Amino acid sequence: MSLFSLLGAVEIGLIFSLVALGVFISFRLLRFPDLTVDGSFPLGGAVCAILISTGHNPYVATVAATAAGAVAGLVTGWLNVRLKIMDLLASILMMIALYSINLRIMGGPNVPLINDETLFTLLQPPGLDDYWSRPMILLVIVIAAKLFMDWFFATERGLAIRATGSNARMARAQGINTGAMVLLGMAVSNALVALAGALFAQTQGGSDISMGIGTIVIGLAAVIVGESILPSRRLVLATLAVIIGAIVYRFFIALALNSDFIGLKAQDLNLVTAVLVTIALVIPQLKRKLAARGR
Repeated sequence: MSLFSLLGAVEIGLIFSLVALGVFISFRLLRFPDLTVDGSFPLGGAVCAILISTGHNPYVATVAATAAGAVAGLVTGWLNVRLKIMDLLASILMMIALYSINLRIMGGPNVPLINDETLFTLLQPPGLDDYWSRPMILLVIVIAAKLFMDWFFATERGLAIRATGSNARMARAQGINTGAMVLLGMAVSNALVALAGALFAQTQGGSDISMGIGTIVIGLAAVIVGESILPSRRLVLATLAVIIGAIVYRFFIALALNSDFIGLKAQDLNLVTAVLVTIALVIPQLKRKLAARGR
């Protein structure tokens, strides 16, 4: 695999580590099976792309995209908490609705950003090629997101969200408004996913309606792979594991698709994903069996 392919894998891995952090919040901390991710990821890309293409500042466009994702998460939570729609069904309904909303926002199936200024062109150090600068900028953003998560979920409100996911009945007995915590958790989760979508659109030169297909699978794969590599109940290590999992996942995807002797092509991406997730799920079981035999 060439250096260019390696840096490209790291770049995409860092973007999807934000998706994985969002999925980690919903699936692991809130125990909320959220499929809104497949809609909020292209939502972030759509909002960011349309604002940049119409002359708005890339910083403003990225923040607006993140806020749009938070609103999408709030609506999913509201459907579940206020209208009592089952969590999985509520997220499916929102995901379906976002497909049409994203088309409305973009005014078509895609919005190109070929010659427009983006966050990465503004922050690119002089004399440094973009395939080096983009991973560096993304690394700073991902570290900032991780530190924010570590801080937020150690606050009183963050601990209330974690308590809601662990045992909602006990949390209510302690006076926690579990409904509000679900809404807040879902907003933070989908805000991170939409931020990833906005960054993805800016690195790939535009937004496309199909860019969100399979996002939830990639996010879950990153979480599972990360937890297999670095299993821990401490939040600081768990968020680090998720980021590592996303990068490792994309590295193996790039390695598989760029290895001529294997004979895999771009259309085999879902097959490679399924194999990697299966291996990541089996490894902990093998570890437990080996440990039991050792005892």
